[in-house]
Amino acid sequence: MTRTFLTLAGGTLIVAATAGQTPQPPQTPAPASQQPSEVMTTITSEAGTPPRFAVPDFIALSNDAETVEAAKKIGQVLYDDLNFEHEFALIPRDTYATIPAATSVATVPFDRWRELNADGLVVGTVQKVAAGVQVEVRLFNVRTRQSAFAREYSGSIANPRLYAHTISDELHQQQRALRGVARTKLTFNSDRSGERLGNTVESRSVKEVYVSDYDGENQRQVTTNRSLNITSVWSPDGRTLAYTSYRQGPPNIFLANIYEGTGGVWMKSEGQNWTPVFSPDGTRIAFSSTRDGNAEIYVANRDGSNLRRLTNHSAADIAPTWAPNGTQIAFTSDRTGTPQIYVMAADGLGLQKVTSETYADRPTWSPAPYNEIAFASRTGPGNDIKIKDLATGQVRQMTFGEGTNESPAFAPNGRHLAFMSTRSGKSQIFTITRDGRDLRQLTRLGNNYQPDWSK
Repeated sequence: MTRTFLTLAGGTLIVAATAGQTPQPPQTPAPASQQPSEVMTTITSEAGTPPRFAVPDFIALSNDAETVEAAKKIGQVLYDDLNFEHEFALIPRDTYATIPAATSVATVPFDRWRELNADGLVVGTVQKVAAGVQVEVRLFNVRTRQSAFAREYSGSIANPRLYAHTISDELHQQQRALRGVARTKLTFNSDRSGERLGNTVESRSVKEVYVSDYDGENQRQVTTNRSLNITSVWSPDGRTLAYTSYRQGPPNIFLANIYEGTGGVWMKSEGQNWTPVFSPDGTRIAFSSTRDGNAEIYVANRDGSNLRRLTNHSAADIAPTWAPNGTQIAFTSDRTGTPQIYVMAADGLGLQKVTSETYADRPTWSPAPYNEIAFASRTGPGNDIKIKDLATGQVRQMTFGEGTNESPAFAPNGRHLAFMSTRSGKSQIFTITRDGRDLRQLTRLGNNYQPDWSK
């Protein structure tokens, strides 16, 4: 059995400046060797369809309320995490009541689970120990009763969700060679505080930067400067946010090192600077700036050195996004009259227009192996999300006029998109699969905008 020590302080990601302490980063579990109790097999269904998995509540081996609640939470969250990727057919949890509850991994009533046509069964236990909690989990092949996946974790009981997220990602990797997104984060900006900006002619809302788990849980405020803080994006290592802020007057780019509790202006302020985005290797930042007059695309090293201008046109060039291999940059420009998406090499050469929409904005490049750009397209009174396949030239539409839909952002495995939509009234963050299924609303307080998905 693989044993892992989990440090959970980073799982809650409490990053508000007023918190009074610096959070610790989440730690990736270290791999361990396979033990004889685990047979490395892939569970399949007899019919060739996705295997049917059951994920009941974990078994509390300690009777205190905290452990009992943690066991229940881990089972519930793990079910949702596994369901998110649609690799397995999850048996509804309301049918589990007919099955006698196991008291340990050794007392599983396999015959009864087989009656529910389960191919795989996740059985887990939670036990309080001196250092916090010990979580054991196994995935059984119900037909053979063999363990196909076995892990043991130790750490704090403060955030049971992180145990579920870790199990889900490791199980997806082992059973499907798929990188799951359960441990990834989202960032977005929100006016949920209800505060208004001072010293402005217009009545405008304060917007602060927030982060959350991939599923919208554990929403935490990052900035607290009562200004406009927008277009936040993750660094590839997930430790830094770059964002646009008006806190010192004209818009400028700021960095927030969320685990060190440090940050500030990225580079010397010249003109207006906004829409930053990290290169895939994290060494450079592309952004839009008016420092030479017009809004152009620039790139500089992460430390602000080696500034280079990539575009040179009287039109506005904004909202850059990097190709996953770092060799190209897509951006929005209205140089042909209306905003469209353009692609150029990372040195500014080889410019080409890739959309012919009524209006196209806010491109985001998909991760490999997909070679696609998602963007917001004017389809009527509002916008919809579309995806352009750069290899075939085909464009497919993801949303269809339910409110206005903008600012798409790919998940790091390319299988999902986060985006902003007004379909529920106010502007909220939603996710959807890249083939247009499984729409989920993640935010509900205030208005929320411009999501970005951690790598």
